[in-house]
Amino acid sequence: MQDLSHSPAPQPEPRPHPPRYSLARFMLSHPLHLVALGFGSGLSRAAPGTVGTAWAWLAYLVMQLWLTQAQIGIVIAVSLVLGWLACAVTARNMGVADPGSIVWDEVVAMWIVLWLAMPMGFWGQLIAFGLFRFFDAAKPGPVKWADRSFKGFGWRGGFGIMFDDLVAAFCTLLVIAFWRWL
Repeated sequence: MQDLSHSPAPQPEPRPHPPRYSLARFMLSHPLHLVALGFGSGLSRAAPGTVGTAWAWLAYLVMQLWLTQAQIGIVIAVSLVLGWLACAVTARNMGVADPGSIVWDEVVAMWIVLWLAMPMGFWGQLIAFGLFRFFDAAKPGPVKWADRSFKGFGWRGGFGIMFDDLVAAFCTLLVIAFWRWL
């Protein structure tokens, strides 16, 4: 018979993802984390990229109420640079090269799609949303190349997080342009 009195207590299994309240605390610990996590839209348990893209769509419609097209272009340009930095810092602090909760890349890319494709009615915007989500999630051809080309941490990793979504936005805009050309 074995003596089990000295055996260690069973250890709990590690969680595959940190609990959401920890991510919320993490998000609020640094302004760049708040940006990278899409002001909380990246905290969604299901499909944070889709939730971030939906948040971007809504935010764009609100921006249109108060800003001119040129001003929205400036917001997008600043958001690209800020997003590069925010994604690099947040990924480094999370210790994950491209965490799913970082959604600023989806936000800026969707803003670019809407900024260049508007005016469109609701159905056109919904199609643009769906096309972008397809290219971002399925990562066909050039999007897959962009996703694989810049991995890691630091400036390269931050750029990589943003770059594949910019390529997905470009593919979305190509499809919209072709659709309008027909």
